[in-house]
Amino acid sequence: MEKTKLTGRIVTPNDSDYEQARINLNLSIPKFPRVIVFCQNVQDVVNALKWARENRVPFRLRSGRHSFENFSLVNRGLIIDVSEMNQIICNRQSLTAKIEAGAGLGKVYQELWKYGVTIPAGTSVNTGIVGLTLGGGIGLLTRLFGLTCDNLLELEMVKASSNRDAEVIKANKYENSDLFWASRGGGGGNFGIVTSLTFRVHPISDVSIFSITWGWEDFEEVFNVWQNWAPFANKRLTSTIELRAKEVNRIEVLGEFVGPIAKLKQLIQPLLKAGSPVHQRIKEVPYIDTVQFFDSPSGDRPTNFKRSGSFIEEPLPREAILKMKQFLARAPNENAAIWHQSLGGAVGRLGPKDTAYYYREAIIAQEYISSWNSTSEERQNIHWIESLRRGLSQNTMGDYVNWPDIYIKEWPNAYYGENANQLRKVKTVYDPYNVFTFPQSIPPFNKRIF
Repeated sequence: MEKTKLTGRIVTPNDSDYEQARINLNLSIPKFPRVIVFCQNVQDVVNALKWARENRVPFRLRSGRHSFENFSLVNRGLIIDVSEMNQIICNRQSLTAKIEAGAGLGKVYQELWKYGVTIPAGTSVNTGIVGLTLGGGIGLLTRLFGLTCDNLLELEMVKASSNRDAEVIKANKYENSDLFWASRGGGGGNFGIVTSLTFRVHPISDVSIFSITWGWEDFEEVFNVWQNWAPFANKRLTSTIELRAKEVNRIEVLGEFVGPIAKLKQLIQPLLKAGSPVHQRIKEVPYIDTVQFFDSPSGDRPTNFKRSGSFIEEPLPREAILKMKQFLARAPNENAAIWHQSLGGAVGRLGPKDTAYYYREAIIAQEYISSWNSTSEERQNIHWIESLRRGLSQNTMGDYVNWPDIYIKEWPNAYYGENANQLRKVKTVYDPYNVFTFPQSIPPFNKRIF
């Protein structure tokens, strides 16, 4: 039988662009693949999967390079990269869009805006649409339109079939519906290689946005007001609050309201009455302008970092707020922060078991963030993140699979809650031989987790 050949744009360690091709956003976990194939079409993906299996070469899947633990890289193996498959076809009449798996959010927003529509997704423009969607997908339209995965109608996937072969399948509400269920919150890379996603899109025009900042002295009051307001406000309003290290002296709330500025000014009054705001900005803009407003350019530059997270199901008590304040008062550096996004609204329209995304009842997603320059600082920063997560664990639950943390031992329950077993069932059906594997990948029932 003739051996499969790799097709697409192929990069090896001998090529001048290998260094740029091999790195992900997180530089603290370096990996040196044997070959990287930038797929141009579905057949390239099929060939790459078949080649890896025929040659018994370990492989990983990659699109946006935002895997926090670099699960999308592997030493001496093959990287199947779909980032150059990024075509977007929008149908304004049916309010649907078919998006290839390599598209970044910036391109997605720009292309859909030409039709006066969008999807609810994240804020970092370089994030890949496929990884974001498969893990759930939260952003500044979440409370109005739901998670990114809630707006998914269909996906196309290359799966591993018998005899080291590969086949292209579709999953939607009617066809491979169990895989469709699992692909809405079950995380990326577990079942196959997604090559395109079809979404329901939403008409949008002008929106109102705001930013309010305070100093460190208002830490407790501002966070308490925000957490008791943001998840319960008008569902057309989604907001975030970032608590920075004490030395930065900055608490910042950002938000987006799908409606007029006059109404937004009324809605944010509780925030403006909290503490002594240092700066405020409120404006009404075309929706596409919010992409740049909310994007964090520093969050898209490769660096050494560690992140983790959790969900909050009821407002934090004062002792938990003080604990956050204590940790940020002794943060390892000025890059350390605790970031929160309001949930509720449309997220809760579905139940915890209606999709693989389990934390439907959470009111807040909470992320722990730190980065550093020198390798000598790594241990201190990781220790700070892990101590913070454990310190808040009595008042939080689980973790968002798109913020993976290799130090979480009971990760299936942390990411998937009561859906973990059902996800293993789906894995056993679609990938019984565990072809798609990485640290913290969902195992079929014939494989042990730990």
